[in-house]
Amino acid sequence: MDAAIGQLQAGFLSPEQVKASRAVMGLDRQLVLDGTYFVAKGADGAVAGCGGWSRRATLYGGDHTLDLREPRLLDPATEAARVRAMYTAPPFARRGVGRAILAHCEAAARAEGFLRVELMATRAGAPLYRAAGYNPIEDVEDVRGGVAVPLTRMGKVLG
Repeated sequence: MDAAIGQLQAGFLSPEQVKASRAVMGLDRQLVLDGTYFVAKGADGAVAGCGGWSRRATLYGGDHTLDLREPRLLDPATEAARVRAMYTAPPFARRGVGRAILAHCEAAARAEGFLRVELMATRAGAPLYRAAGYNPIEDVEDVRGGVAVPLTRMGKVLG
């Protein structure tokens, strides 16, 4: 996660924004406890990427962003599942790892009755999500790291 944040965001954010983004990104261990977080490995066993989805209302943030926590369970009939904490190891970037994890998350959410998914995209992640059929809902700036980090809330109807 640290390498993905530091290296893959660098082409989209200033060094100050990359540093500040660590204040809002990271793993939410609730995903692990819920059994909705996945790790992809390369042929050599190296971690290629990770990501998950949630049936809880929290849209983004890691264990350290307690102010973003909303543990309420979502209603699959009326609310969108959340895709969360998507990271690709830099050596595996643009090789289909993120797309595979995303597809796995969408299938799992669909299997639990969710009709839609939403996520909070970084500038580096937005091209992947657009290519996977996600549409922008709103642009936001998170300033908790001391510098405004641009993010885009995106959504998709599950077919």
